[in-house]
Amino acid sequence: MTYRKSLLLVILAMAAIVAGYGFHSRIVKVRAARLDHAVAPAPYFPPGAVWTQDISQAPLDPQSSSIISWLSDAGGWGHGRMQVDWSIRVLQADANAPQVPLHKARGFFYWHSDIPSTIPLPVGGGIEGQPGYQCDTNNNDCHLIVVDRSHGKLYEAWHANVANGALDASFLALWDLNRVYPPSGRGEGCTSADAAGFPIAPLLFNADELARGSINHAIRFILPNSRIRAGVYVHPATHAGAPRGPDTAPPMGAHFRLKASFDMSQLSPAAQVVARAMQKYGMFLADGGNIALTAQSDADTTAKYADVGFDTHSLFPLKVTDFEVVNFGTPIASRQGCAWNR
Repeated sequence: MTYRKSLLLVILAMAAIVAGYGFHSRIVKVRAARLDHAVAPAPYFPPGAVWTQDISQAPLDPQSSSIISWLSDAGGWGHGRMQVDWSIRVLQADANAPQVPLHKARGFFYWHSDIPSTIPLPVGGGIEGQPGYQCDTNNNDCHLIVVDRSHGKLYEAWHANVANGALDASFLALWDLNRVYPPSGRGEGCTSADAAGFPIAPLLFNADELARGSINHAIRFILPNSRIRAGVYVHPATHAGAPRGPDTAPPMGAHFRLKASFDMSQLSPAAQVVARAMQKYGMFLADGGNIALTAQSDADTTAKYADVGFDTHSLFPLKVTDFEVVNFGTPIASRQGCAWNR
């Protein structure tokens, strides 16, 4: 009897292993199929846009070593680590997307904002960190990003919330996707949905890019305001925001590049895709905050970060001292208002 029980237990255990293996295989096949269909995002601007330039051989700024040294001593990245946030969605509008009017919220940035009559809101979309179009603007940045490629437009709003059939926002930038903007972007002194005056969407990497193994553009990064030089910016930034750092801190718009000597074996394969982009295209200082990198939400992509083996901690091995600063020229003093490049 004991022998029969033991034999039965062995058979049941083997059956469980086989079933588990089959289940795991099905998961792997589903994930592989999903990744096989990952589509690289189309470029946001024509060739020549600053966000897609190879800077792997660009000269360093004369202050590169001193900036990196100061930043490292000041604590490095926000929270002391290169963490990734992927709460910002990038919505794709088509000709059928409902249009809603823009309502200028209290404190609207009149001098800096574009004021289109309507904004497309794709069905099923959402604002940063939200399942839909409602967002608490008193406690969150509430970025709304909508790409309308059929009309060559990129809408980027800040402090956005949809209420009573309209988009309430404190700021909205309307970018022309058919234009290569000059170094002064939308205009000297002009802010955007980021303090630096950059577009956000072209600098966000996503899970589809990691699945395909290539990011073909620069990356957005931020630092605490106390670690950004006060009162100045450098192109392609056009606005300084509210930094409070000393002259030894990097200015808004600074272009960082991961050193060619960095040991990639410290990173997972997916994280290496990001690191290679940092070596070829670099990353631009775009705003003030504590989470260093921003990726696109995978709610709007084919691949998912979990499927490609990437999480919010995957880039923790990257330290400030692994980077250098590309030559940025003479910093530009902050100014009031926006000198439009229309």
